[in-house]
Amino acid sequence: MSIAGKFNALVISIVVSVGLLVCGLTSVREYRAERDRVFGELEQQVNGRHQIAYGLYRSNPSAVRSAVQPLLQSPVASIAVFTAQGSQVLALGSTEVLPTLPEARPGAASADISVLSLGAEGQSASSGLLGAFFPPGAAFHINVPAYAGVSPLDEVTPEAFVLAQSEAAVGSSRHVMGYIHFVVPQRTLLQQLLPQLTSILLACGLFGIVSIAFSAALTRRITAPLERLARAADDLAAGKLEKPVQTRGSGEIQDIARIINSVFSGMSEYKTQMDVDHQLLSMKVEERTAQLSKRNKELNKAVKQVTQVKNRLRQFAYYDSLTALPNRRLFTEQLSLLLRLAKRNEEQLALLFLDLDNFKRINDSLGHSAGDLLLREVGARLANCVRESDVVAHYSEANGKIGVSRLGGDEFTVVLNHVAGPEAAGVVAQRLLDALIEPMLIDGHELVVTPSVGIALAPDHAEDVEGLLRCADTAMYHAKAAGKNSYLIYDSEMDAAGLDRLTLETDLRRAMERDELVLYYQPQVNTRTGAVEGAEALMRWMHPEQGLIPPFRFIPLAEEMGLIGEMGDWAIREACMQVQRFREQGLVLPRVAVNVSALQFTPSFVRKVKDILEETAVDPSVLQLELTEGVVMGDTHASVNALSELREMGVSLSIDDFGTGYSSLSYLSRFPLTELKIDRSFVIAADKSEEDASLVIAIIAMARGLGLDVVAEGVETSEQYHFISEHGGTVIQGYLFSAPVPVDEFADLLRPWHFVRQLQDLDGNARQMPG
Repeated sequence: MSIAGKFNALVISIVVSVGLLVCGLTSVREYRAERDRVFGELEQQVNGRHQIAYGLYRSNPSAVRSAVQPLLQSPVASIAVFTAQGSQVLALGSTEVLPTLPEARPGAASADISVLSLGAEGQSASSGLLGAFFPPGAAFHINVPAYAGVSPLDEVTPEAFVLAQSEAAVGSSRHVMGYIHFVVPQRTLLQQLLPQLTSILLACGLFGIVSIAFSAALTRRITAPLERLARAADDLAAGKLEKPVQTRGSGEIQDIARIINSVFSGMSEYKTQMDVDHQLLSMKVEERTAQLSKRNKELNKAVKQVTQVKNRLRQFAYYDSLTALPNRRLFTEQLSLLLRLAKRNEEQLALLFLDLDNFKRINDSLGHSAGDLLLREVGARLANCVRESDVVAHYSEANGKIGVSRLGGDEFTVVLNHVAGPEAAGVVAQRLLDALIEPMLIDGHELVVTPSVGIALAPDHAEDVEGLLRCADTAMYHAKAAGKNSYLIYDSEMDAAGLDRLTLETDLRRAMERDELVLYYQPQVNTRTGAVEGAEALMRWMHPEQGLIPPFRFIPLAEEMGLIGEMGDWAIREACMQVQRFREQGLVLPRVAVNVSALQFTPSFVRKVKDILEETAVDPSVLQLELTEGVVMGDTHASVNALSELREMGVSLSIDDFGTGYSSLSYLSRFPLTELKIDRSFVIAADKSEEDASLVIAIIAMARGLGLDVVAEGVETSEQYHFISEHGGTVIQGYLFSAPVPVDEFADLLRPWHFVRQLQDLDGNARQMPG
């Protein structure tokens, strides 16, 4: 838009705005004046017609109607008459619904005029000019009191009433006889003002036209030279100006022309210089382009590296680093999504929860590195044996590739979508069992690992992730308790067993506080002398309600709960203290053996044993620690140091259940051991199986060659006793001599020559004993 156009637009907008403002203000003022005039006229007519007050005084409706009828000639839509007490006497006009007297006079004194502006529906409306337009049907409700010079209680003649009314008009006391209620439509008032408003609008319009015409002429005269200069400036900016500017005008316009001409001269010189600089710039641009291309390649390389790091971080966040299977986090997210989809589609979903049987034993025997390799192989087999039609939990893509989830440790899960029922889930579970029963070659060892599988269905058993996991886990524990290497489908009755386990956990936490743990002792008898050379201290739990609980029920539970360390320390301390009590009774127990859990054998274990020996003042040679193969094979260097320190203290060390693990026999020459215990599983079949017999004979011979003592545990029959004795075994532990017994009963077994007669009966002839 040109300068003249902009200036004219500004003037037009100002003139129109002023005109509209003047029209608006004038219209509002005229409307208010007309409104006040009508209100005053109505009040004068009511006060000037004594017939109205007299009709109300006499309670004569027909007289009142005759008196107020002429008032309808004013711009009034309807009239209502109220007595002083508020009852409506009559109503004239077309209005059908009128407010009551309290509604028409809200908060007004009895002698005051009340004015309300209401819409057609009775809502509040503006009393100004706006009310004539919105809301439709808005009207003024004027409530005027009708006065009389006499009290309504007095009885006077018409002449006396008129006389009293004249006196009241000049200022004597007045009494309100009633109220005249007028309804004046606001649009009617506006229609009466239309001639005046039209005249005002025409005057404002004429003034605006004259002002605009004058402004246009003046603007054209002023801006013509400026427009020429603006065009010259545009041409100069676009490089189209070919000669200096020539213009006429005031001094300021001449100054602008000179500035433009000076710029034109400078631009010509600058253009010449730019041509030279352009060539130099082109050379630098080419050099810079080469640099940017190189940096672009470096940036692409960096983006690729960042993407790779992002993918690795996602792998770490959602996948197990050992098996590359989805982890618990991804499992939870995807199972939650699958549950929602199954619920929406009214389909059934199955969760298979797998836990490897006796996996801890493999870790203890072969070490954690072998256990990791085994877990990796298990994950691969599970993933390979699940069909492509099965949808497995927490695989995030929707294209259907199958994966198996590892929740942690030796726990795996498989989620089957669109299952037809529990039988279909059982078919997949059996396929998993069959896949894992095949032997695995781990670090040169051929291993067979079996799983226990629990199955839970949604929505039959649970509808959320936590509930489904709990049900499947409960079914898995029951499958493990039922013999392992099997699967079970969850049943609500299994919760009772889970509750028993939870109760047992709670009671076990309090067992030590309540002094419910006790030690039973099983003697180790020398078959040549009949003397008790030692005893194994076995922990028992004397439950106040369930009675004596065997260790196979609570020892694994204590290991899971992290209580085994505290309970193991108590067992060592209690066994040492019992040795001291035996000596005070004149009884001698040469050696007491205490089992040590793999979880108990921590870096602080040696210090704890030393503190216990100092606390109980027991000769360290009396204490024997029975270790599993997993204890000494966990960390070879640390284990050698710890066991060597125990041997230096005088504590003897024994390997319990020797031959049942998978560890190399080379550790027998590297660890400072003093004794081997032949496992009961070999002893009970030694007199029936040539393989077990050869193994027992080899263990005894090997122990002799290494200078180690041998104890055969689990001897129950005379045949087993004779086999062990004939092949060099001199120390026997088992039910043949005594079951584990409480300390009071064990004291009787420590009496001299307690087992001599029994040995004589076993040997078939009396044995000459020394002393």
